[in-house]
Parts: sequence; structure tokens; C-alpha cells
Amino acid sequence: MSKKEDKKSKKAKGAQEAVPEEPAPKAKKQKAGPAEPSRMKVHYSKDVVPALMKHFKYANVMAVPKLEKIVINMGLGEAIANAKIIDVAADELGKISGQRPIVTKAKKSIANFKLRQNVAIGAAVTLRGEKMFEFLDLLVSVVLPRVRDFRGVSMKSFDGRGNYTMGLRDQLIFPEIPYEKVDKIRGMNVTIVTTARTDDEARELLKQMGMPFRQ
Repeated sequence: MSKKEDKKSKKAKGAQEAVPEEPAPKAKKQKAGPAEPSRMKVHYSKDVVPALMKHFKYANVMAVPKLEKIVINMGLGEAIANAKIIDVAADELGKISGQRPIVTKAKKSIANFKLRQNVAIGAAVTLRGEKMFEFLDLLVSVVLPRVRDFRGVSMKSFDGRGNYTMGLRDQLIFPEIPYEKVDKIRGMNVTIVTTARTDDEARELLKQMGMPFRQ
């Protein structure tokens, strides 16, 4: 073989080695389908709405009252002396609601309680949409039945504008809170805000959604 042919063969080999390998095609990500609505939301659409239309004889389905939001508020007066309590309570409230709460602060100073303006004194969370329905389902199906000697919630806790507020004495009735990690019992208020124009409409709405009212 001549020198020229030898050089040509070496160049051809080098060219073949220099050709980069084609990368393997990436697997296409499958798009996640729409999430299924919660059990309580389906119950509201299929059962509660027709029942309320029949009970109050609404002419239009848009007149049927519905849930607007649920507000969970935890007051922490002892946080004035120990600010770390706020972090613990906010963590518990986040586990209970499945949503990060906000820290509430004092709007004005009160000398008798040694309270200064803008000092953190509580935690609160507002639930809407799917999380609102899921929390209500958990509340009426699991949480309230776990209350010792439970005989139903009061029917007198409406505010005259279709909103209902109940007090819960401790956080241990929620299955998300481990008993061994609780440093102190803390109560909370749960406010259910509806679009009902009267307390009677709101009461029937919550009753149809499983709220165990005391007879």
C-alpha cells in the first residue's frame, strides 16, 4: 500500500471515530388527567342541590346556597410570653388543613394584657374549592365522631347571615396530629361561610351535607 493510500485510510478511520453518537430519544411525559372531584363535592352536586331546590322551591338552580369558604382560626394568647408557640401551632394547623396558615397579629395594644400592636397572637387558614370540601368531609365523617360523649353540634351558632361557627376544644381529634408530639392542648374555631341569605337556608344546607346537629 502506498503512503498516500495509507494516509487516506487513516483519515477515513478518524472521521468515523469523530462522528458523535445520536442521543437516545427521550420518553414523552404523559400528561396527568384532571383530578377527580372530592366525594363531598360530588354529593353536593348530585344530592344536596336537588334536595334544597325541592325543600325551598327554588325556581333557579343558581339560587341554591353553596359553600364559599371555611376559615380555621387558632388563638394563641400565651404567645405573648413565648413566641415559639406560634411556629408549633402553625405547623399543627397546616397538617390539619393541608394548607400553609398565616400568622395573625394584634391590631392594637392592650396594656392590661401586656399586648403590643403587631405582636403575633394566632394562626389562621382559609380553605376554598376542593380543599374546603375535603376538610368538611373529614370534619363530619371522622373528626366530630371522635369527640368524647359527642351528641351533635349546636344549631344556635349561626350569625344571622348564613354563616356557622363551631369551637373545637383540642387538636387531637384530628387524625393528622400524633398524640406523642403534642406539647399542649389547643382549641380552634371553624367558621363555615355560605352564600345562604338566611340561617334556615344555611342550616338545611349543612344538614344535607352531613353536619350532625344536636336534636
